[in-house]
Amino acid sequence: MLVLSANLRYYQCCQPIDMRNGFDGLAGIVRNNLSKNPVSGDIFSFLNNPRTHIKLLYWDGDGFALFYKRLEKDRYRRYTAVNGPSKEIKREEFLMLLEGLSFDKMKRKKRFEFV
Repeated sequence: MLVLSANLRYYQCCQPIDMRNGFDGLAGIVRNNLSKNPVSGDIFSFLNNPRTHIKLLYWDGDGFALFYKRLEKDRYRRYTAVNGPSKEIKREEFLMLLEGLSFDKMKRKKRFEFV
């Protein structure tokens, strides 16, 4: 079961990937291309080149879980990397990404952030 809690970190791979990649292929991309630990418990998202399919890779403690979704219309938003091949995104942005919503023009009100 995929739980999208606020305690997790969410990453999006900024390069398109081949959707034929499975558990091992995506874990290899996380380890080698993104320089992250695939068994950290973080959720990693991957998009294909036309941005119509998304895959999520998640380590749930005793194995990998894979989530796969296709948009019937429109495209997912892909982030551009500033400092590396992946971008950490907030949970709210991640949930909107999964729904195919665009948050480019949305304005977030000021909130308390525990640092």
